[in-house]
Amino acid sequence: MRKWLLWSLVLVAVAAVLLRFTLLAPERIHVKVVRVERGRVESTITNTKAGTVRARRRAQLSSEVGGRVVEIAHREGDRVTAGAPLIGLNDATQRAQLRLAEAGLKVAEASRRQACIARDRALRELGRKRKLAEEAIVSADLLDQLESAYEGASASCNAAAAEVDRAQAQIAAIEVELEKLVIRAPFDGIIAEVAVEVGEWITPSPPLLTAPAVVDVIDPTSLYVSAPMDEVDSGAIRTGQQAKVTVDSHPGASFPGKVVRVAPYVLDVEAQNRTVEIEVELDDPGIVERLLPGTSADVEVVLEARDPVLRLPTSALLEGNRALVARDGRLVEQPVRVGLRNWDWVEIRDGLSPEQAVVISLDRVEVKAGARVQVEEIEYRP
Repeated sequence: MRKWLLWSLVLVAVAAVLLRFTLLAPERIHVKVVRVERGRVESTITNTKAGTVRARRRAQLSSEVGGRVVEIAHREGDRVTAGAPLIGLNDATQRAQLRLAEAGLKVAEASRRQACIARDRALRELGRKRKLAEEAIVSADLLDQLESAYEGASASCNAAAAEVDRAQAQIAAIEVELEKLVIRAPFDGIIAEVAVEVGEWITPSPPLLTAPAVVDVIDPTSLYVSAPMDEVDSGAIRTGQQAKVTVDSHPGASFPGKVVRVAPYVLDVEAQNRTVEIEVELDDPGIVERLLPGTSADVEVVLEARDPVLRLPTSALLEGNRALVARDGRLVEQPVRVGLRNWDWVEIRDGLSPEQAVVISLDRVEVKAGARVQVEEIEYRP
C-alpha cells in the first residue's frame, strides 16, 4: 500500500510538471527582431523648432514714382531675366516733355552753330586787320574794336555750346524719369506675385514708410534653409559641416547639404528657448529649384561619422544600454557598450556580434527577459 501511494504521488508530481510546461505554459509572444549589421553611424544634432526654406535673392518691388498701370509684361510663374520690364506706368506726360526737350536741343544746336560761325568770321577779320596794322594801314583803335568783337563772338559761341549741354542734360533727366515708370527685374528669377492690375494707380512710399510691393521676384537657385539650433549645441556647429535636410513637401526624403553660416550671436527671445541660427545650402541644384520659399524644414547637422561599424537601430536599445536578444526561443537581456548614436542608429562597440537577432518591438510590457517568443525577422530602414 505504501509503495502504491508513493508511486501515485510521483505520478501526480510528474503530471503537474508536464501540465505546467505544456497545457498551462504561457503562449509565445510574437516579437520582431533585426540583425546586428555593419554600416555608417553619425553623431548628429537637430534644430529645436522647424526651420524655413528662404531665398537669398528675393525682391519685393514697388515704384519710385506714382502713376497709373498701363502694362503688365509678366504674370505669376513667368521666368524673367535681369532687366526685363515687369510693370509699365503711364508715361504720356514724360514723353511729351521729352519731345519738347529734344526740340529745344535742336534750337540750341542751331544757335551754337550760328554763334560759332560769327566767332570764326570775327577771327578771320581780326587776322586780316592785324596784317594791315603791321604796315600801319589800320589804326590801333580799329584793331582793338575787332579784338573785342572776336572775344564777344567767342563768348557767344561758348554760351550757345553751354545751352546745348543744358538741353542734353534735360533730356537725360527726363529719360531717367521715364525709366522710373518701368519696374524691371533686378535679377534672373521667377515672378512669385503681381499685386496690381492694368488701370490701377501706384503710389510711392512716403518718407520713413514702406509701400506695399507690387511685384515679388524670387531667384529659385538661391534657396537655403534657415534653422534655429539650441544654444547648448552652438559650440559644436561649424561652417562646412555636412547636414541633412528634410522638408514636409517631400515626405520620406532627405537631402544632403552643408552648413554655410552660423550666426555670431544667440537669439534671446522671451518665452522661448535661446537659439543660434544656422544656414544650410543643399548640394543638389535640381532639388533646390523644386523647393518653395516659406516651406518648413528640419536640419540634422553631422558632427562625426564612422563607417563601417557594428550598428543597431536606436529604438532597439533599452534604458541603461541594454538589448533583448532572442536565444533558443527566449529573450535574454544583454548589456552593451555603445559609441556614436543618433535618432536612427547606435554604434555597438561591445556586447553583440554581427548577425545577432535583437528585439526591436519593445512597446509591450510582456516583452522582457525570460519571455518565450516567436520571432519575425525584419529589415530595418529608417
